Amino acid sequence: MKVGGQHFRTIWLNPANEQVVQLIDQRFLPHRFVIEDVSTVAQMAIAIRAMHVRGAGLIGASAGYGMYLAAIEGAGSPAVAGFDQHLANAAAQLKATRPTAVNLAWAIERQSTNIAKGKTAEEKIARALDAAKDIAAEDEEHCRMIGQHGLSLIEQIARKRDGKPVNVLTHCNAGWLAFVDYGSALAPVYAAHDRGLPVHVWVDETRPRNQGSKLTAWELGQHGVPHTIIADSSGGHLMQRGDVDLVIVGSDRTTRAGDVANKIGTYLKALAAQDNGIPFYVALPSSSFDWTIRDGSEIPIEERGAEEVKRADGWRDGQMLEVSVAPEGSPAANFGFDVTPRRLVTGLITERGVCKADEKSILDLFPEHAS
Repeated sequence: MKVGGQHFRTIWLNPANEQVVQLIDQRFLPHRFVIEDVSTVAQMAIAIRAMHVRGAGLIGASAGYGMYLAAIEGAGSPAVAGFDQHLANAAAQLKATRPTAVNLAWAIERQSTNIAKGKTAEEKIARALDAAKDIAAEDEEHCRMIGQHGLSLIEQIARKRDGKPVNVLTHCNAGWLAFVDYGSALAPVYAAHDRGLPVHVWVDETRPRNQGSKLTAWELGQHGVPHTIIADSSGGHLMQRGDVDLVIVGSDRTTRAGDVANKIGTYLKALAAQDNGIPFYVALPSSSFDWTIRDGSEIPIEERGAEEVKRADGWRDGQMLEVSVAPEGSPAANFGFDVTPRRLVTGLITERGVCKADEKSILDLFPEHAS
């Protein structure tokens, strides 16, 4: 994707010093475009936990680079045993940052297995670097392919619209900013827009952190895609009026049988879509599948701090300000995700194609996980 006409990934190595990882600090968007330098595993853990970076694919890529930084740090250990213990500690530290996104553990385990094959500290560092680059490159390519497979769904609707825009509703941010590039839920939208198809996106604000109004709207604007920000509770109303042609959302973890964990509020959109006969698709790379579980009730749901619900931030006179929006004495619960059962999901858009949200259809696309 481009920012001000210049291409950016969300995370990359500093060209002048490959021991420094650079990333877009999303806390400041849409008001400021800030690039953060990360040079330690502790800094990467903070970046993931405090949501400098967020989104399933980007969390995985960040964890991959975090393990590379841990390998560099571990090279100072007096013996390989010390090196290996440092990597184990780093893996535990990174895994504890965000419990719901399965990409996090997937990337860390992939790195740990890969690094263990190295015989010397230098070889382990080199293997960690290669794996981190591979994880990021695969995420980018898988999202590009999701865009191509999802494009056909938008094309089918466009043929029936007689030149009128296809209205897509999305929730949270599952675009370029949530991955290394392209995005998941927004990848088909970008592909359709670039193909010249008229498309318009209803952007849920996505309380309490407003990833929709802050991030999705910003990146759609950067790419020139027509869009409208709406309050989270407006989706059902728009569906009743016939103003939504399809819903596409992302996923932080999807079971092998098709239950989907995504940003809190997704389940309500799926219910409204079913009630109004509107297709509800989930776009995800295969790294967001949890092949170890079948039922969505087994997915751990992250609970974040109450201050995110009780306070809001905004931009005024060149400064980011935080204000209280609730009684200070009132308790608040802040569930980060909910689970949409497979029966409400029309289909899954993956890098290998579109399938039904059931175990047989998923394993037809990914037979290597059948056992």
